[in-house]
Amino acid sequence: MSLSRNTRGALLMMAAMAGFSGNDALIKAVTPVMNIGQIMCVRGIVTTVLVFFIARHFGALRPLRVLLQPMILLRVFFEILAAISYLSAITTMPLANAAAILQALPLVVTLGAAVFLGEPVGWRRWTAIAVGFVGVLIIIRPGPEGFGLASLYVLLCTFFTAARDLATRQVRSEVPSLMVTLATAVTGCIAGALLTQPMGGWRPMSAESFAILLSASVLVLVGYQCIIIAMRTGEISFIAPFRYFALLWAIVLGMIFFGDMPDLPMLAGMTIVIASGLYTFHRERKRQDAATAESASSAATEKT
Repeated sequence: MSLSRNTRGALLMMAAMAGFSGNDALIKAVTPVMNIGQIMCVRGIVTTVLVFFIARHFGALRPLRVLLQPMILLRVFFEILAAISYLSAITTMPLANAAAILQALPLVVTLGAAVFLGEPVGWRRWTAIAVGFVGVLIIIRPGPEGFGLASLYVLLCTFFTAARDLATRQVRSEVPSLMVTLATAVTGCIAGALLTQPMGGWRPMSAESFAILLSASVLVLVGYQCIIIAMRTGEISFIAPFRYFALLWAIVLGMIFFGDMPDLPMLAGMTIVIASGLYTFHRERKRQDAATAESASSAATEKT
């Protein structure tokens, strides 16, 4: 039995979240021994090599001019900003807390689609977006004791990632996903190299650290590829809720490897954000079903 486009997109999104969560845990493990710039550079080099040979094997390589599309450049730009801000956050913040704040991403995507792509959003979904951001405030607990720079980094990452996803949606279909992934990996490597010295300089790597970064590169490659294909396969409103699997992975990995236990405010805020997101998707599905029914009715009337 063949899967629908939305089902394939949902499965790919789940796989992407597993890849990114595993990558986050591995990266967090090496942050005590090297800075973010070096991590991005080494991971970018390994990912670039892997993607290049995979793309060549599948005949997905294209001339450089193919990548010089505004939406691809914009996507890569926001991807780099998201990576820098998120890596900066998880050096000091538990994975589960960072992942919980990122659960507002579908709400931000809906907001961005309404503002920049002109997609209709009713008062119910605007309300859900507002409630969702209240949940984010509960998670980050603004104030002298609760709010920190790490929380701000994750919030910035959320907006950068939403912009990346909206740009991905606008990339022309003839551009292979592997080429988009390759452009992202190369740019990430360059950005990391430029940041290494300002962030403390290059540090010698042990075999263990390199093995961890190699594994992280494989996982982030899986995440990149799966999320690009997912965003170009299914409807955003359908597949976006499957991002919530990232939170489950983050909680489990944080508990097992770092001893991080989610506290009550984080769980409460997380519940509010997820509930708001799911309601937003529910309203979007109802709107799309109504539009489809109206279109079918108009077509039937024209035939008669």
